[in-house]
Amino acid sequence: MLKRIILALGVAMATGAGAETTHKGYEMPPYTVDWQDGTREIRSYGPHLLAEVKVSGSRSGAIQKGFRVLAGYIFGGNASSEKIAMTVPVAQTPEPGGETWTVSFMMPARYTTDTLPAPRSEAIRFVKAGPSRQLVERFSGIPGTDTLADRAEALRAWAKRQGHEILAGPHYYFYDAPMTLPWKRRNEVAFTIR
Repeated sequence: MLKRIILALGVAMATGAGAETTHKGYEMPPYTVDWQDGTREIRSYGPHLLAEVKVSGSRSGAIQKGFRVLAGYIFGGNASSEKIAMTVPVAQTPEPGGETWTVSFMMPARYTTDTLPAPRSEAIRFVKAGPSRQLVERFSGIPGTDTLADRAEALRAWAKRQGHEILAGPHYYFYDAPMTLPWKRRNEVAFTIR
């Protein structure tokens, strides 16, 4: 089962660039870029629907466990055995306190909470993400826990110097399969701002 999930992730996730609503053919949350300087952007995200799970443990362990639960759901492990298209990015956000993480997949825009098949896992819940503004920094490489924490702290400090009020985050966004070459990976650290 784990091999199938890894293979499906490798097939489903790809690299690319831009601020469109697809990333190499895979749907992503809709956004527009309001400001850009190098690898940093301020984006206005539109509403979208998320499937999410809360997972305890280390950051790396939580993303793996959360991904497996959500991938199982979209690859047919739901009440109607329906396959749901993979989207990007896989998102991970720490909960206050540090040992619990929210891992989420955006659901394709054609679905609503009424039309999505019911999950078999009680851990999965659907959340309507409303419009938001996010300060985002993109980077390549293998996104280890220390790298993510360092990048988040640097972005937080920059936001403070620029006078941006942080409302939530950091959010970590992962766009590529584990076998993607490090320099071709798209990773992002983001904060929701006012």
